[in-house]
Amino acid sequence: MHLIAALLIGLVAVEHLYFLWLEMFAWETKGKETFKGVLPEELFKPTKGLAANQGLYNGFLAAGLIWSYFITDPAWKTHVAMFFLCCVIVAGLFGAVTASRKIFFVQALPAMLALAALLFA
Repeated sequence: MHLIAALLIGLVAVEHLYFLWLEMFAWETKGKETFKGVLPEELFKPTKGLAANQGLYNGFLAAGLIWSYFITDPAWKTHVAMFFLCCVIVAGLFGAVTASRKIFFVQALPAMLALAALLFA
């Protein structure tokens, strides 16, 4: 992996670790601030379990991207990173269509840039 691709993949992984933290551990505090206007305040407590489940999935995406840094075979490393970036892109596109267009820019676009850098590395 070239440096730019590695840095972009790292950015996407860190972003998903943040999503994990936000949705699993800070849903009723920082989550309220982040999603103010998207969800009514009274829904944060009853949706805490749903958000934690979503956070867990974000953690799996981050784990897969981080795992790609430890793979020594170049082809395998690239394919694992591509798979998890594609998962992030699909999730980001789905979120942009079903929840908020902002998700495209926060989640899908960084993964698309990382994937493009990886493919052209």
